[in-house]
Amino acid sequence: MLDTIDPSIYITKDEYIQRLIPYQVALHALGYQVYVQQRPVIMVFEGWDAAGKGGIIKRVTENLDPRGYVVHAIAAPDGDDKTHHYLWRFWHRLPEKGQIAIFDRSWYGRVMVERIEGFCAEAEWKRAYREINHFERQLVDFGTVLFKFWIHISKDEQLRRFDARKENELKAWKLTDEDWRNREKWDVYSEAVSDMLLKTSTLTAPWTIIEGNCKWYGRIRVLNTLVKELSLELDYDPFTELPSLRKEEKKAKKKVEEDKAIQEAIELPMIQEFEYEKIVIDGETYKTDVAIMLDGHIEAWERKEEHELHPRDIKMILEQQPKSVILGLGTIGNLTVTPQAYKKLKDAGIEVLAYKTEKAVETYKERRAGKDIVALIHIGD
Repeated sequence: MLDTIDPSIYITKDEYIQRLIPYQVALHALGYQVYVQQRPVIMVFEGWDAAGKGGIIKRVTENLDPRGYVVHAIAAPDGDDKTHHYLWRFWHRLPEKGQIAIFDRSWYGRVMVERIEGFCAEAEWKRAYREINHFERQLVDFGTVLFKFWIHISKDEQLRRFDARKENELKAWKLTDEDWRNREKWDVYSEAVSDMLLKTSTLTAPWTIIEGNCKWYGRIRVLNTLVKELSLELDYDPFTELPSLRKEEKKAKKKVEEDKAIQEAIELPMIQEFEYEKIVIDGETYKTDVAIMLDGHIEAWERKEEHELHPRDIKMILEQQPKSVILGLGTIGNLTVTPQAYKKLKDAGIEVLAYKTEKAVETYKERRAGKDIVALIHIGD
C-alpha cells in the first residue's frame, strides 16, 4: 500500500510561509469553537522515525490557547500503565469536552512495535485491530472529533535525516541505537503499517496519509486537513475574517475541478451479483456492507448497529463531493438516515437515492456510467 504513495511532493519556502500563519490563525479560531461547542478533539500522529511528527505538532499548537490542549508523548508503558490492558492508559488520557488531546504515537503501537518486537502474542495484536476500531467508534459516537495522521517519508529521506542529526550537536540526542535497529527492519515495519492502515481506516475514523519528504508540505497538509475537517464538524467557517485564506480556498476548489476531470477517465466498479449478506463487485466477493467511492475504491463499510446514518457517517461522502449518493438500506429497508445527516447531504447539493438494497443495486448499475455517484450498500436485513 505504501508503495503507491509519493512522499516527495514539494512546496517552496515562500509558499510555506505564505500559508502557515493564515492556517494557524484559522485553527486558533476553531480551537475556541471546540471550547464553545464543548466537543472533545483527538489528534493521533504516527509515522516513521524522523518523519517530522514533532515539527508538525509544534506548528499545530503554536497558535492554540495553551489552556485548551495537551500533548501526550507516548513511549513504552511503565508503572500502572504496564499492568493494565494496553488501551487503559489511553482511556484516562482522553480529553474532556471542549479540550484537544494530541498523541505523539498512540494505541497503534500495539499493531506495530509491539507486534514486530514480540512484546505481545500474535493472537493479541491480531485481535487489536477489532478492539481499536471499536474503541474509536465509541469515541466518535460520544461526539469526539478524531484525526489520525500517518507521516510517510521514503527510506532514503530517513537516512538523510539520520545523518543530519548525527552531525548536528543540537539534534544528535534524538538519534538512538533503537532508531538504527528499527531502520534495519524497514520492510517488516512497512508490512505492519500497511496492515494497520488497511484494517483500521474506517468511515468513522479514516487515516490521512501525509507525504512528508518535504517538511514544509507535510505541515501545511496537516493544518489544511485540520482546518477543513474541524470547520465541517463544528459548522463554523474561520475564513470569514481571513481574506488570505479565501485565496487558498479558491486554489483548493480549482484542484477539486482538476481531480474531477481526472475522474472522468475512471470507470466505476460493476456490481455483478447481490443476495442477502453477499455482494460480488468486479469478481470480488464481499460479505460485509460496502462503500463504492468516486475514485472506484471499494472498502468494507462498518455495519451501523443502531441502523441509522448520522452526520459523522456521511463525512467521507461529503469529502468525495459526488452529485448523487445511492444508499442501499438493506433487504427489508431497515437502515435509516437521520434528519441531520440528510440535511448535510442536501445542503452540500448531493442527490440522495435511498432504496432497499436490491433496487439500490439496480439503480447503481444504471447510474454508474455517469461517474458522479457514491454508493453505500447495506447487504444485511
